[in-house]
Amino acid sequence: MNTETPAVVQVKRRFRASPERVFDAWLDPKLACRFLFTTPTGQMVRTEIDARVGGKFVLVDRRDGEDIEHIGEYLEIDRPRRLVFTFAVPKFSAEKTIVNIDIVPVGTGCELTLTHEKVLPEWASRTQEGWTKILGTLAAVVEA
Repeated sequence: MNTETPAVVQVKRRFRASPERVFDAWLDPKLACRFLFTTPTGQMVRTEIDARVGGKFVLVDRRDGEDIEHIGEYLEIDRPRRLVFTFAVPKFSAEKTIVNIDIVPVGTGCELTLTHEKVLPEWASRTQEGWTKILGTLAAVVEA
């Protein structure tokens, strides 16, 4: 068991899209599979989203012939302002973390603040990089 204090990772991004469009992308399987946990060399092979409090999600990205499963459970859904879910990647760690998505209107678009809690310290840098890339891909999806 890791005895280090878990890290908190935070990433912010502005979008030229409405808060509703940005929020809905997280819960729509057809959009989520285009930005969540995708990699340049991977292929999203499974996207299951039960978009309700207590509902679960499973996204599976095939990377170099290996399936990487990303799982979680929705704890709070307050459209279009806030989304909170547990998050785990069982291949790399049995630990469950918490992701908070807060969206506020800004002009004709919005700003999203993603706060990832309980991140293992050795994963903090990669987690920051990963969410930054994911939000960049989300921007391409919702601003198209």
